[in-house]
Amino acid sequence: MIDPESHKKLSEEISRRIMEDRGLLDDIRSEIRPLRDQVRRIQPRTATSISLVGTDGGNNKIEYDPFLIQLIRVVDSSNNEYCLEAVSTSSKIRELNTRHLDNGKAITALGELMEFLGVDSLHKLSPMIRTNEGKDLASPSWVQVYREITEWAILFNIIRTKEFGSDTLVVFDGLLRSKVFSKEYFRDLLKGIQDAIEEHRRKSRRRIYLVGLAKHSKVLSRYRLAMQLENVMNAPHPCYVEIPRDIEGKAYAWQEYARGDDMDFEGTEANKFVGGKMFFVKFGKSSHDPVWPVDIFVPQVAEAQATMGYLLADAENGFPVPFYPLCLQKAHENAALVDFDFDVLQDEIFDGIRKLLGENSTALDIARFQDSDPAQRRY
Repeated sequence: MIDPESHKKLSEEISRRIMEDRGLLDDIRSEIRPLRDQVRRIQPRTATSISLVGTDGGNNKIEYDPFLIQLIRVVDSSNNEYCLEAVSTSSKIRELNTRHLDNGKAITALGELMEFLGVDSLHKLSPMIRTNEGKDLASPSWVQVYREITEWAILFNIIRTKEFGSDTLVVFDGLLRSKVFSKEYFRDLLKGIQDAIEEHRRKSRRRIYLVGLAKHSKVLSRYRLAMQLENVMNAPHPCYVEIPRDIEGKAYAWQEYARGDDMDFEGTEANKFVGGKMFFVKFGKSSHDPVWPVDIFVPQVAEAQATMGYLLADAENGFPVPFYPLCLQKAHENAALVDFDFDVLQDEIFDGIRKLLGENSTALDIARFQDSDPAQRRY
């Protein structure tokens, strides 16, 4: 514990540092102030809303050393399951390829994306997925990359192949940006989505709107206090404001994460990572209601008012989280593997280990009942 004298000294140091950095807050306020006059009111509109969510990797590890199995599961807000597979950090990439391509022919949504991009292996699709033949071990983080690519592949597949019976808002879980793809594959994926949306409008007169909504954003974290001080988005009604790319860029360590096709950055490489234009959105009528970062698909920015109206209609019904899109909440609920389902899957791991151990399987039960963290008793 910090003694009173040290606490007093530390408090003085913090206060001094904040006063010396006052200019930083003034700068941030001056950056955000012009947005006060650009806030727009949202008028609700009715359309079908669907959302696509993958299981959260941190919550779906079925673990027992030396084995670590992770589930890749993607469902939508109507509880349609598009992917369910189990992988481990030691899974061979070469064998994983065969789940998606059979002699070059696609057999899954991810295989269809690989075929569209002209890629025959996962390690060519992303620089973060490396071949791991023999005893070579790939970085454990490749599973998270694989999960993200799978979600993008299923979104790509749904928009290109699904027959929509009405105008539809597709809500992606997260911003419409990614840095896990090699070369310009992400840009090609976005172009394929854009072409499919235009094809729906031409053939069936159905309008498909694509947005991404994140729970957190470095941009929002940086400017939240300044927005409150400058009365940005404090209106007594649902509203939104477009965030300029230069304001986005100041919040990111990597500037290319704020570089979209809608702006020309002279002397820099072409956009390869960004498919959305960021907006801050408030769905409630109170000035204290939460503000969410939302990416609108860049080719649809001109239709922002309509898109926000559809999103508002879904968010007003949000439960149990108020003013958070209902379709996203349903998709998260459907995707989560918890309670009985998770216990059953965990038991499957133990059954598999027992078969592996054979006559020595009793050692597993002994090990399971041992305290894995005896030091925890000190608390």
